[in-house]
Amino acid sequence: MLPSAGVYYFPWEINSSVPEGKALRTFGRLCCYDLARSEAVLIAQHSSAQYQVCVDTKFVEPFQAQLGSRYMVLGEAEHREGEGPVVKARILTCVEGMNVPLLEQAIQEQRKYFSERQEKKLGKSTS
Repeated sequence: MLPSAGVYYFPWEINSSVPEGKALRTFGRLCCYDLARSEAVLIAQHSSAQYQVCVDTKFVEPFQAQLGSRYMVLGEAEHREGEGPVVKARILTCVEGMNVPLLEQAIQEQRKYFSERQEKKLGKSTS
């Protein structure tokens, strides 16, 4: 059986409310990578705040880390004691040059579509 495709989360939405083991996708700039610990940190700016997403890279190593480049990650949320959530990466891809405002708009449109589709399903089942 194939794993879930993963729901898009903006980096500023990844917190302890993301269910453990939930497949997710997110993005950010690679600000640091520790090969010895198999950990990377992606950062993203939203409004005036900067957000960090910790990524466990055990399943995607070795990879050519390009600090400062934009990456997209697909993986599962994992909650660790004393830390925020960590994304256990299945795929970590450099997407330097990607149009971030357009991606954010596409994610919003996808969410709107899925929400409308869900409402239609609920409407039909109650009729």
